Amino acid sequence: MTIETEDLLNSILKSLDRIDYIKPEDIPNIDLYMDQVTTFMERRLKSTVRDEDTDKILTKTMINNYAKNDLLPPPVKKKYSKEHVLLLIFIYYFKGILSIGDIQALLNPISDAFFGKESGLRLEDIYREVFTLEKPQVELLKEDVIDKFKKAGKTFEGAAEKDRDFLQMFSLICMLSFDVYVKKLLIEKILDGYVKESGQNREEGKQTKKEE
Repeated sequence: MTIETEDLLNSILKSLDRIDYIKPEDIPNIDLYMDQVTTFMERRLKSTVRDEDTDKILTKTMINNYAKNDLLPPPVKKKYSKEHVLLLIFIYYFKGILSIGDIQALLNPISDAFFGKESGLRLEDIYREVFTLEKPQVELLKEDVIDKFKKAGKTFEGAAEKDRDFLQMFSLICMLSFDVYVKKLLIEKILDGYVKESGQNREEGKQTKKEE
């Protein structure tokens, strides 16, 4: 691939180095009104969107829909706690790859068991532990991206020069897309197994909401 594409790879790798998560201590310890929640999320996660000028992290409508779909416990006197914000962060990362039903299956047991718990294992502890796994995963991801980039650069070597760069980029995107596709299938299989074993009925829950 061309030097421009290599520059893009280096830029991507540098951006991966800058990935960080919202630490629990970054979240205000006071309850927030909805506008304050959306402002906080916008400020802390804006760098994760494709177009910072137009893409929204979180809106009032989204929050209301999450509450209607039982993804989020209702606010107390129109105020959202630190735990509400933690759940919203989980939802933000999941919603790009999972359906509402799958997010329900994943988060409802967490919320039911640990939301509002003041002793023992708390929601904040769960959030902190899973997100601290991020750094080593980023390093593995960088190695994988570099490997895929090299493999893509060896494809279509016999193609016409005017077509080769695009075809090699296409190969890279296909490999990355296939990786996402397989991992999404794996997540869905794991969740389907859990739902079946635990007796959850997501379809029944959805029907109840429609009737309401």
